[in-house]
Amino acid sequence: MNAPLALSLGDPAGIGPEIALKAWAALRASGPCFVAIGDPGCLEAARRTLGASCAFVRVAGARDARDVFAAALPILATDAPAGHIVPGASNPAHAASTLEAVSRGVDLCLTGAARGLVTAPIAKAPLYAAGFRFPGHTEYIAHLCAGRGAAPDGPVMMLTGGDLRVSLVTIHLPISEVSAHLTTQRIVMTAKITARALVRDLALANPRIAIAGLNPHAGEAGALGQEERDVIAPAVRLLADSGLHVTGPHPADTLFHPEARRAYDVVIAMYHDQGLIPVKMLDFWSGVNTTLGLPIIRTSPDHGAAHDIAGRGVARPDSLIAALRLAERMADNRARA
Repeated sequence: MNAPLALSLGDPAGIGPEIALKAWAALRASGPCFVAIGDPGCLEAARRTLGASCAFVRVAGARDARDVFAAALPILATDAPAGHIVPGASNPAHAASTLEAVSRGVDLCLTGAARGLVTAPIAKAPLYAAGFRFPGHTEYIAHLCAGRGAAPDGPVMMLTGGDLRVSLVTIHLPISEVSAHLTTQRIVMTAKITARALVRDLALANPRIAIAGLNPHAGEAGALGQEERDVIAPAVRLLADSGLHVTGPHPADTLFHPEARRAYDVVIAMYHDQGLIPVKMLDFWSGVNTTLGLPIIRTSPDHGAAHDIAGRGVARPDSLIAALRLAERMADNRARA
C-alpha cells in the first residue's frame, strides 16, 4: 500500500503536464497518491502557466512520493531530456523522453514499486517520425511487458464512461476492414479477458456480458449481413458453454439506453466508434481507457494530447482524475483478491 501510482506525462508539448499538475492539486489531500515520470522541464512550463498554486519536486524513487505528495507533485526525471518544449508544437526530439517515461512506469509496476500505470496522452506523429513502430500506447505497453517476461493475455481496450463499460474487439481499423478482422476466436478472447478483469479488478463476481452485433438490426436474420450468424453467434455459444453470463448478438442501436444498460455489466463492441460514441455521449469529460489482459494495471484519459489548447491553462483534468481513481480502485481489488 506504500507504493504510489505511476503517471507517465505523455507528450511534453501536449496537455499531459498541465493536467498532471491540476490532478495533483485536486487529489493532494484525498489521494490517490501518484508519482509523475518525465522531463521536469515540461512540468516547469506548465507550472508557469498555472501559477504558484501548483508545485512539483524531484524524488529519487517512487516510494518517496507519499512523503511529499501533500506539498508537491513528485516526479521521477527521465534520463533522456525532452529538450526545448513549445506547448502545442509536437517534436520528434521529445520521443526518447516520452517513451522512457512509459518504459519506466511499466518497470515500476512489474517490480511492485508502483501500484499501477496511468498514461497521459502521447502524440503518435512525432513518435513515428522518430522511428516508433507501434500503433499506440496499448501495443507498446504490451510489448514492454512481454519483453520483461510478463507476457500479456491481450491486450484488450475497455472504455468506461458513467455507468457504461465497453470492450472493443477491433480498435483502430477503417470501417471497410472491420468485418475481415472479426473472428469467433477474437470475440471469445476479448470477452474472456474482459470477464477475468471484471472479476479480479472490479470485484464483479459473475459479470453480465452483452455482445453487440455488427450490422443494422444485428443482421436481420441474415438479410442485412452474415457476420452475426457466421461469426458472432458462434462466439456467444462458446462463451455461454464456458460458463459466462453472456447474451447477444444485440442490435447496437438498442443496446445503450438506460434500461438496456441495467441488464449488463459490459458490452463487447465489434468496432471503435460502436463503443466509443455511447461512452463519450454519456460522460465526455471523464471517460477512461483501461487496458485489460496485462500483468499490470494500466489506465489512461480518454482523450489525446490536445496540442490546440496546450499551454493555455484551459485543459480539464477530469478524465485523468477518473483514470487515477479507477487505477487505485483496481489496485485495491487486486490486493484484496
